[in-house]
Amino acid sequence: MTGNKRFFQMMTLPAALLILLVGCGESSDYVAKVDGEKILQTELDDALREQYGTEVLDTLITNKIVELEAKKEDISVSDDAIQEEYKELAESYGGEESLQEALKANGLTEQSVKDNIRMYQLTKNVIAASIDISDEEVAQYFEDNKDNYGQKEQIVASHILLEDEATAKDVLAKVKAGEDFSELAKTYSIDSSTNEAGGEIGYISRGQMDEKFEEAAFGLEKGSVSDIVQTSDGYHIIKVTEKVPAEEAVFEDIKDEVYATVLEERINDEYTSWLAEKQEQYKIEKM
Repeated sequence: MTGNKRFFQMMTLPAALLILLVGCGESSDYVAKVDGEKILQTELDDALREQYGTEVLDTLITNKIVELEAKKEDISVSDDAIQEEYKELAESYGGEESLQEALKANGLTEQSVKDNIRMYQLTKNVIAASIDISDEEVAQYFEDNKDNYGQKEQIVASHILLEDEATAKDVLAKVKAGEDFSELAKTYSIDSSTNEAGGEIGYISRGQMDEKFEEAAFGLEKGSVSDIVQTSDGYHIIKVTEKVPAEEAVFEDIKDEVYATVLEERINDEYTSWLAEKQEQYKIEKM
């Protein structure tokens, strides 16, 4: 999904507090002590209810409306779809282990996240069922955003970053003498994020790096090495190992992708009005 971390942050509060705010029994157990004085579980529960209770209750009411609408329209979310979304979320955190650490830090479980994913997807599916998107609308969106879909010009580059010009000149001389660029990067580069990888930065598009760095790098031929390039970071020696030319997108090739984007935007735009309309249709009683 797009913006996985943002979605995760949005859903954290209700999921973390749900067990405390809904159906938790009275308890005399304490949750902390200050100089021997107890802070009771009931005090924590009451404070959470007071601070977040309305927000969580509204979320539960919204979820119930979505579930009722889904049942009415025979709309569901498959386990495979939930697992795929969870997998993408894990990848956005750098892997399953990193995600599990984030869940633990936020007091969440894998199941609570999957429950939120299910509700997130169910909401989208229910609203999507009420949206009609024409071929003309999709085609116009593509024309208006064509640059976002085409292949931008890219290079694959490595660099050796030096602190002073004198050292940079010495290292450049070694490169020109035929010494291995990768080994020189490991030995001399002060860029700790790339030196162990032989200075490899990877794919670069315009607008990602310092302007002077890009001007030199994009002007190089495949396999060639730059002269010394000074930026605010220091003195660079740049090597380009691959060049990917810009390529304009063809609408028919990505029509489904464009449709999905248009649908996502329409769902976001219409969610508030859709929910307000449904709230008018259902009898909602808050105790």
